[in-house]
Amino acid sequence: MTLEKMPKAVIVGGSIGGVSCAHTLILAGWDVVVLEKSYQAPTGSPTGAGLGLDPLSLQLIQSWIKNPELLKRTTLPLTIDQNDAVDGEKKVRWTLTRDEKFNCRAAHWADLHALLYHALPPNLFLWGHHFQSFSISSDKRSVQVKALSLQSNETVEVVGDLLVAADGCLSKIRQSFVPDHKLRYSGYCAWRGVLDFSGNEKSETIVGIRKAYPELGKCLYFGLGSGSHTVLYELLNKRLNWIWYVHQPEPDLKSNSMTMKASSDMIQAMHKEAEKMWLPEFVRVIKETSHPFINAIYDSEPLEQIYWDNVVLVGDAAHPTTPHALRSTNMSVLDAAVLGQCLKKWGAENLQSALEEYQSIRLPVISKQVLHARRMGRIKQGLALPDRQSFDPKTANPEECQELQQRLMPFFSDVPSILV
Repeated sequence: MTLEKMPKAVIVGGSIGGVSCAHTLILAGWDVVVLEKSYQAPTGSPTGAGLGLDPLSLQLIQSWIKNPELLKRTTLPLTIDQNDAVDGEKKVRWTLTRDEKFNCRAAHWADLHALLYHALPPNLFLWGHHFQSFSISSDKRSVQVKALSLQSNETVEVVGDLLVAADGCLSKIRQSFVPDHKLRYSGYCAWRGVLDFSGNEKSETIVGIRKAYPELGKCLYFGLGSGSHTVLYELLNKRLNWIWYVHQPEPDLKSNSMTMKASSDMIQAMHKEAEKMWLPEFVRVIKETSHPFINAIYDSEPLEQIYWDNVVLVGDAAHPTTPHALRSTNMSVLDAAVLGQCLKKWGAENLQSALEEYQSIRLPVISKQVLHARRMGRIKQGLALPDRQSFDPKTANPEECQELQQRLMPFFSDVPSILV
């Protein structure tokens, strides 16, 4: 009796989308290898970003990890979605809209990644391997992937039945199929930071911010000023995550990343500008944050397809999106879940049918969500839209304010039938 050979998937990119796909493809009965250019798995919680997980993502991740309670223990609730107007001159703020049934949870990127990574079998990842190229066999049954080992400087070849492109919004794999598909600069960047206040819980800054924002620990606060807006929420282990979106010309990105380091002069200039625009309690949090960084905000027009032969896109490779509706991570998690279920349903012998169903389920959803996130960002930044005037938080009526809520995102509570 011969054992049937397991189908093999090569996943390029080991971020949240890639590590999620590793879970779902293993559950679907696939052998998996992940190529990741970073030298090793992230350790601890380095400077990075917070993120929000919606109820469906929470449910899916809990089903993948060995101890579902770990997810609750590494996140904090985000049960309230609140949008406030902020008058920087008068130093006052007032609530525009409030949703008390938001039911999400806040995580630090490194914490979530570690949780998912350590729940996988060992030795799936080839760390320090930079993707170079791929080629599909003439019979479309296999794909050969080449990666450069950053340690040995040698080219490594991996052959699989399926290539999963989880290589981010600047995806080289996507570019090979749609070379003319370009990213779209939003017109603004985001200053970001995480303030670690452990040991300083009684400081003037933390006492002040908790007084000004009394529901930190369960509320997602948006502050809307004149042509700008901020985000503030608490993370586990005494950390505050903040974001400030600022209009500026498109930056000259030097590396294959949307993140830029900020010089001390840039940070000092940012601090001075913050003093003019925001409440002093929020400004103190910004000033006490070590190593704030800048994200250039891009998205792209929705793709017409997200698979070709035995190559499939997931996560930001499939749908570069602006971050205004907590979608990026949640879309990646759901991509992985749907892809895994489609592969399980159809089997490796019917790979094209599996990928076609994955595309038919995800493409209509992600297309609308990318465009809605773009719209939400433009509203909150006070930018023009063809069907409405620029949003002014000082004069907005209740109907205009309702459009700020996260739950108006298309398919916000939708669960694909293949997951039921």
